Amino acid sequence: MQKTNARSCAIIGCGNVGAATAYALMHSRLLSKIVLIDINKKKAFGEAEDISHSLPFNAPMEIVAGDYPDIADCGIVIITAGANQVPGESRIALLQENARIFRSIIDNVVKYNQNGIVLIVTNPVDILTYITLARSELPAERVIGSGTVLDTARLKEKVGRYLGVDSRNVHSFVIGEHGDSEVAVWSSANVSGIDLTSYCAERKIEYDKSALDRLAAEVMTSAYRIIEAKGATYYGIADSVRRIVAAIVNDEHTILPVSARLKGEYGLYDVCMGIPCIIGRNGIEQILEIPLDATEHSRLHRSAEALKTAISEL
Repeated sequence: MQKTNARSCAIIGCGNVGAATAYALMHSRLLSKIVLIDINKKKAFGEAEDISHSLPFNAPMEIVAGDYPDIADCGIVIITAGANQVPGESRIALLQENARIFRSIIDNVVKYNQNGIVLIVTNPVDILTYITLARSELPAERVIGSGTVLDTARLKEKVGRYLGVDSRNVHSFVIGEHGDSEVAVWSSANVSGIDLTSYCAERKIEYDKSALDRLAAEVMTSAYRIIEAKGATYYGIADSVRRIVAAIVNDEHTILPVSARLKGEYGLYDVCMGIPCIIGRNGIEQILEIPLDATEHSRLHRSAEALKTAISEL
């Protein structure tokens, strides 16, 4: 079986998310090669050529349009293909159509590449990560969903603005479903190690839990607003994927809330959802059980039940 190259990547699906992801990865200087695959081969060719024209301003690499046989040596296979979420449509409502599309994609991926890491981005990402694991029979550590990496970034940005601090200094997670049942973890949230109540007291900002909960609600509905306004979301998720790829390629052992299959963590079994995990060259190295208060723990279990119900309807 062919050995994979960690700096070679395939992106399956050249819609808004796939193209933006390819562009973000080109700028990252992490990779030596990106293969773009789409059912519309002309679209894949156009995106590859267009993005290649930015290479003189960045770093040498190869960006090509290809087909499934070309993924054989790719260390990372990113799947962004699928039907688009339309205004007002939940990610769960996308399930039937994208599950159908995914089965064919997964079969082709494992036919040509069984040693790489598969990174699922298409929504509903948690359920499609579960389907990929079940259908591909690949090791669980090498099938990763983008999970709540983007939701966590959205939360950090909003909290940073609310507190008047660089969002990179805000440390908190959104966990659970990438969707309507996601959970903002406030109990361990902090600003560079200072818990939120202490930070607010130090800066003479009123600590208002209801205001924070409103921010979390805004995060949960962000995609709906963006899709209503411009038809799709793609910049934030593209950088989220770039961040996950960097953790893999650079073997960073960094902590990101990706979608992973739980095997008893948090008292949950046989469900994929966004949970903080240590990510390195071989994929998911460890699922972490972060402290949750009773409300957060209960909400996480409700999120898992919502995902399991959707899966059972398949």
